[in-house]
Amino acid sequence: MVVPMAAGHATQVLAIYQAGIDEGNATFETGAPSWEAFDAAKLPGHRFVALDSDSDGDGTVLGWVAASQVSDRCAYAGVVEHSVYVRAEARGRGIAAALLAALIDSTEAAGIWTIQSGIFPENAASLALHERAGFRVLGTRERVGKQHGRWRDVVLIERRSPVVD
Repeated sequence: MVVPMAAGHATQVLAIYQAGIDEGNATFETGAPSWEAFDAAKLPGHRFVALDSDSDGDGTVLGWVAASQVSDRCAYAGVVEHSVYVRAEARGRGIAAALLAALIDSTEAAGIWTIQSGIFPENAASLALHERAGFRVLGTRERVGKQHGRWRDVVLIERRSPVVD
């Protein structure tokens, strides 16, 4: 079940984020932020959690998706950057696809025309997931940043809404 993310999900959301960070192919971040920082950075209408099927809204968070504004400039009002993370033991069950579908629905309803992200090329599962959800590869930013002393490339992806002009 996919529901809007709430403060009650904070501990589990941040734990899933930290697990993704620890795996090494999800982000340049080295540690999950505080809930206050996370909450301030993510757009309230565009963040969701997937809960286990036995949950009434307070159960186990299996994954999350959230979007952030990319710029304060009005020309970019319809462009967001997103992240999607799934608990390791819940992967391969369609959870990330359901979360992306909820994000796409919410952004299109809000008039957002582009969802973008950067993915490490080694994260083949994420690249394949996003391709299935209608994202396209724009290109690769080579050696764009260092992680643990090693240069990393980032594949830029985007999904342009077919319904938002």
